[in-house]
Amino acid sequence: MEEERKIEELQRLIDTHENIVFFGGAGVSTESGIPDFRSVDGLYHQKYDVPPETILSHSYFLRYPVKFYAFVTQNIDGLHQAAGSRVVYELHGSTHRNYCMKCGAACDTELVRKSSGVPRCEKCGGMIKPDVVLYEESLNEKVLDGAIRAIAAADLLIVGGTSLAVYPAAGLLQYFRGDALVLINKGATPMDNNADLLIQQPIGQVLGSIKVR
Repeated sequence: MEEERKIEELQRLIDTHENIVFFGGAGVSTESGIPDFRSVDGLYHQKYDVPPETILSHSYFLRYPVKFYAFVTQNIDGLHQAAGSRVVYELHGSTHRNYCMKCGAACDTELVRKSSGVPRCEKCGGMIKPDVVLYEESLNEKVLDGAIRAIAAADLLIVGGTSLAVYPAAGLLQYFRGDALVLINKGATPMDNNADLLIQQPIGQVLGSIKVR
């Protein structure tokens, strides 16, 4: 009954606020079958010759590009756009955008997908890199600024599917000055005590119960 009451309160908050921002993490992807990093079935708990955080680093990509491209990750999957979201600030980039490290040309995703080994630019032969933020790299300043502005202007901020353990992304919540902060995550987070509404259930289950007016 308590959980039903929380769903009803979430519905009320969504119905009574106009400027709503959703801040999503890897938990949004896991329910679509894409593994995250830190959960029980996540990449950090699977056996690899090299730790996932090392494989997904800038220096490893440059040194071992073939091994890098053989590794699959998440949180950069384009699911928000596929669901119809029109304004998305991808803090960690997207595998749906790729560019040549030599000439800077944008490269087709299908070219990357169909390549065996390291994909190469059709124009100059340079190595292609997915437009994702790897370990040892900084977040895109323009994207970061857009996310900060959106959060600062929001009346209602819904945070879902994230442990809020990775910075600087998790630190963006400090810019929220709106009416209500909703936190939806299966596990505990450092921000639980700051939430106006805390729902510890799978995010797909929760948002699937919400009616769009």
